[in-house]
Amino acid sequence: MAEALTNYHSSSGAPLPVAVIAADVSGLWLGLIGAAIYASRVHGSGSLARDFGFKVGSWWDLPVGAAVGLACQYGVIPLIYLPFRHVDRSLTQQLGQPAQRETAAAHSSGSVVVIFLFLAVGAPLVEELFFRGLLLGSLLERTRPALAIPVSAVLFGLAHFEALQFGGLAVFGLVLGVLAWRTGRLGPSIGAHAAFNAAAVAALVHIH
Repeated sequence: MAEALTNYHSSSGAPLPVAVIAADVSGLWLGLIGAAIYASRVHGSGSLARDFGFKVGSWWDLPVGAAVGLACQYGVIPLIYLPFRHVDRSLTQQLGQPAQRETAAAHSSGSVVVIFLFLAVGAPLVEELFFRGLLLGSLLERTRPALAIPVSAVLFGLAHFEALQFGGLAVFGLVLGVLAWRTGRLGPSIGAHAAFNAAAVAALVHIH
């Protein structure tokens, strides 16, 4: 998970080196990928593309998905939290803390590139394969989309272990689930997820 990078700090409170964080998160991602591969080989055809729609099926998958992701990042998510900002003016800063922690270890252009690749490339590929491919696909085999998509979205939000950001993540999970369900493939949701994360990282790197 992208937010799996947020809680890695040394005993002194300083963020751990990017290489250490990357190695640890890679282990988690290997588990998620392994679960999808295992399910495909044991219960499916052995092809991630056929079993989970893990493919780009049309030229518009990524650009349209990216547009949806940016719309969520700059439009939908801010609207969700807008009423609460009037109650707590520090909410904006609190919502940005996970992303700030993720980029705190980046002290060079090389580190920034590694973090960007993890969050804007690795996380969308791995998380879409698991949450919208394996998890949502399994739920859709057992229940209606009207239930399967919200359940997968809630689990997606919970998996990031961020209480304050849960609502926004769950709503974004709904959008990603609808994209995957309506198109029958993960290309659009991967594009949306990548653009959503890339925008957040770019904003934090610019601030730093």
